[in-house]
Amino acid sequence: MTILVQSSSVFTSAITPLVGLGVISIDRMYPLTLGSNIGTTFTAVLASLAATGDKRSVTIQVAISHLVFNIFGIMVFYPVPFMRTIPIRAAKVLGNTTADYRWFAVFYLIVVFFMFPCLFIALSFNLTLLYIVLGLLLTAIIFITTLNILQSKIPDKLPQVLRTWNFLPLPLRSLEPYDSLFSKLMCCRKKVDEVIPLTVVGMNGSANGHAP
Repeated sequence: MTILVQSSSVFTSAITPLVGLGVISIDRMYPLTLGSNIGTTFTAVLASLAATGDKRSVTIQVAISHLVFNIFGIMVFYPVPFMRTIPIRAAKVLGNTTADYRWFAVFYLIVVFFMFPCLFIALSFNLTLLYIVLGLLLTAIIFITTLNILQSKIPDKLPQVLRTWNFLPLPLRSLEPYDSLFSKLMCCRKKVDEVIPLTVVGMNGSANGHAP
């Protein structure tokens, strides 16, 4: 049904508060979001049909590429139950991290939607360097994932130094150093719950600061 929604941004923005309120679980939201991601591609398909002349074939190719890319992404991450848990767990980790560090949401958006695209566009002019960077990123992801699994499953089989991430410098294994820096900004400070004393008026009209 969500395929009929031709704007994934509108659908996601509308359903996210419902997840925050607990009306819909994130596991139920996941397939709905995938459907809206297919629906949003039909806007490009319809727009490509408005082209005239020789440009029509090119615009249709771009629109169909967008559609096929989203469909293949769903085929990879949804039908197999194991693959289905990867984006759900990633969403929960990012949500919990943002709840602890308010600045992380803005940092994530800047890195993923601005810095990474600019980096890969620049590297695309040198394919050799691009392959080297992609290889290093893939190697780092495999190493971190494998070590996390081994630390949780069979920590006794690992060398003492690899049983935790303490062998890395603190800025490489914790966000606390960055949080202390960003917390100096008023907009990124953590919210501190203020305790308001309860004033109780006695029978004689006197007030005290203790609860009954």
